[in-house]
Amino acid sequence: METLNPADNTFGFMLLPAEIESKTLIPALRAILAKKLAEDHNVREEEISKMLGVTQAAVSNYIRGTRGDPALIAKLLSEEQVSNLIDELTDNLSSDMAYTPSSLSKFIGLCNYIKSSLLICEIHHNLESDIDEKVCKECENMLLKGPGSVY
Repeated sequence: METLNPADNTFGFMLLPAEIESKTLIPALRAILAKKLAEDHNVREEEISKMLGVTQAAVSNYIRGTRGDPALIAKLLSEEQVSNLIDELTDNLSSDMAYTPSSLSKFIGLCNYIKSSLLICEIHHNLESDIDEKVCKECENMLLKGPGSVY
């Protein structure tokens, strides 16, 4: 199962949103997409692996639930807007049977929504319980400003 271990954070630095995104969020989203593509759209694992840019073995693990954080997957699916965006992306992938600029845009939009709605903060708090609140607030302010924002 792909989860971050706060004990790995030996330098005392807070995890960056990009680390949380790459190490927990994206695997959880891939697991959701793989399972939906296989179960709801009858797409073969080989095809899913090409669409998601991962191996067929990874897709098999996503579908079986041995890869991707189950609690995070449940949380994401319980959020109506996230669930709607995932459905749009899954429909797009299954109709094109390929990863297209449109599906890339939808995936990036989904990740950006999760950051700008501060769902990423909830994920982070589940990973690290001792976050400095001043640092947390500063990060939150940057997330609310959106991608590419600077001071």
